[in-house]
Amino acid sequence: MEAKTVVAINLDLDEEELERLRRKKLERLLRESGRERGEKLKERIVIPAEDGNGLNARLSEHFGRAPYFILVELDENGKVSDVQAIPNVSEHFGGPGRPPEIILQLRPNAVIVHGMGPRALNIFQEAGVAVLKANADTVKEVVEAYVQDRLEELTEGCHRAHHR
Repeated sequence: MEAKTVVAINLDLDEEELERLRRKKLERLLRESGRERGEKLKERIVIPAEDGNGLNARLSEHFGRAPYFILVELDENGKVSDVQAIPNVSEHFGGPGRPPEIILQLRPNAVIVHGMGPRALNIFQEAGVAVLKANADTVKEVVEAYVQDRLEELTEGCHRAHHR
């Protein structure tokens, strides 16, 4: 009979140890991103919208069929530094490519949506882009929620044509 080795893992880390691990992870991320050297980084957020009215645009209920994608750049202080309305020229509107492929070319850190299909969600997750659930109806409102860290991650794709 073979002897089996049992390894016990203590999952009861104290708060001090958790904070040390968080700081270590943050330091690694900052080091990898170049921020440690004082470089100013921008965050890029893409939000599907019904119109091209920038921060005042209304969010689209359907990610892939949104007429516009609003690209919002935030400076290192979380302030809006640039806003662009990009028409959706994907296959849904007679052009080439799928919406996730077009958005990934914009190099976003996050996409904020009411919902999206499982295939698109999977593409963003594999690319390391955060997909967050919108909790408001205008671009300005969801950007404010993003800056205040009040958005939840979208973890499951929607199988219906309209989201919410």
